[in-house]
Amino acid sequence: MSFDYLIVGSGFFGAICAKHLHDQGKSVVVVEKRNHIGGNCYTEQRDGINIHTYGPHIFHTNNPTVWAWINQFAEFKPFRLQVMAMAKGDVYSLPFSMHTFEKAYNARTPNEARYHIAKDSQFITGEDNLETAAIKKVGRKVYELLIKGYTEKQWMRDADTLPASIVKRLPVRFTYDTNYFNDTFQGIPVGGYTQIFEKLLDGIPVMLETDFFTSPLPEYKNLIYTGPIDKFFDYMHGALEYKTVIHKHRYYPSENVQGCPVMNYCDKSVPYTRIIEHKHFEGVQTEGSWISTEFPTPYIVEQTDPYYPVNDERNNAIYGAYKAMAESLPNVYFGGRLAEYKYYDMHQVVESALNFCKAKL
Repeated sequence: MSFDYLIVGSGFFGAICAKHLHDQGKSVVVVEKRNHIGGNCYTEQRDGINIHTYGPHIFHTNNPTVWAWINQFAEFKPFRLQVMAMAKGDVYSLPFSMHTFEKAYNARTPNEARYHIAKDSQFITGEDNLETAAIKKVGRKVYELLIKGYTEKQWMRDADTLPASIVKRLPVRFTYDTNYFNDTFQGIPVGGYTQIFEKLLDGIPVMLETDFFTSPLPEYKNLIYTGPIDKFFDYMHGALEYKTVIHKHRYYPSENVQGCPVMNYCDKSVPYTRIIEHKHFEGVQTEGSWISTEFPTPYIVEQTDPYYPVNDERNNAIYGAYKAMAESLPNVYFGGRLAEYKYYDMHQVVESALNFCKAKL
């Protein structure tokens, strides 16, 4: 049998395209290298707790169309993420808010906080890398306390070699609001994310544990590819860099291990970046608890999973060369975080896929 479309990857971009084409009456097959659907948004239930296997995923967006679309496939519980951070033996509140500035600078008002930040960053003249941009944003003391060690562990590079664009993702507010995200719509699917992908891919053949590059494949007329774009072109222009992590999951016979869903560990001497306690996302009542510890690990081409693109000048130039090649291929489409080499959040991938389906398919 020859399929109208073969889709590589069963994450949000691939699954949305698959459903769109299937609903149009096209024949579609999805190939997935892992042994499960859902990409990094996959959740699995253990002991009554939905574990975010590849790290915490909170769906947040300001786009009412995207929010209405995702709510077709699961019941979303309203959820406001509160992140705590351990540094130098003390616990701080994230994102950077008046709680943070009060503890770091003894600032009691927004004007006092702004004064201390300006004074603490007065000798920074540019914002051409993550370090200088972060110091300008929160002051040197907060930067060195809560950002520098964590970031250099996470990216396994000196902060002054990382692009300033990364720090733009860090919320900073001069109120006592501890909600990590500012978006209008925020929630967690009751029952986990996997159910969403099961509904998106209902009636569509999915070939698990199938490597697009090495496994036998059915015939197809069109290709939608959501994997690493550099691998697609056999690294012709060089390998792109990614940040990657290893998640170690562990069960505790305790109702509450750390008292919050996410605790960051900012000291560089601590080998992990954060600990996730999954039961706090849905607020389930269980006797035990599952936690996940995230350890940064070097990205090795073909050996470790690519997670987050390193969008510095060098890597963006390499990606530009691959993008030009991709645009010249007939009947081949590229989309998603890895194929577009973009630091997408979930809602951005969903919006990108819906727009792609409307414009191209």
